[in-house]
Amino acid sequence: LFILVVVRIGCQLPIPGVDADYISQWFADQNSLDFFNQLTGGSFEKMSIFALNITPYITSSIILQLLTIAIPRLEELHKDGEEGRKKISEYTRYVTIVLSLMESAAMAIGFASQGLLTGGATFTSITVCIVSMTAGSALLMWLGEQITEKGVGNGISLIIFAGIVSRLQSSCYTTSCHVCLRT
Repeated sequence: LFILVVVRIGCQLPIPGVDADYISQWFADQNSLDFFNQLTGGSFEKMSIFALNITPYITSSIILQLLTIAIPRLEELHKDGEEGRKKISEYTRYVTIVLSLMESAAMAIGFASQGLLTGGATFTSITVCIVSMTAGSALLMWLGEQITEKGVGNGISLIIFAGIVSRLQSSCYTTSCHVCLRT
């Protein structure tokens, strides 16, 4: 429970140097990103340190599962039991960090060119965004693993669930407003 509270607090902490008014207005204009924002528990909309959420980890897990079928060495590791699965989990963590770096770089550069950063699109401000989002994603991955290790359940799923539940009231309000406007 404490870890989920930490996750919710992290979803409220904006990346240093981000123009919060600009990003709020930008999201108000973009209806297509509502689903992604729902999965991240609103952290993407606030450009918090957890803006990437756990999506790089999920993507890397899927990539490694598919590669397990295609690459014989990974298939052997998978069949080796607990030791092999630990090695695959280690590879998954490395791929998660690489994906987090790529996604955060794309987001930081893209949003900086649109005026998201208060200091402008400087090397330092973009680097701070990249490091913040990558560290946030790595922290979420670690927190999810801690929940799983304590035997509470699948930590990654619980983090996703907490994010969805946190946005439930907002989503219901938005949905009811769209229904009222159509009638």
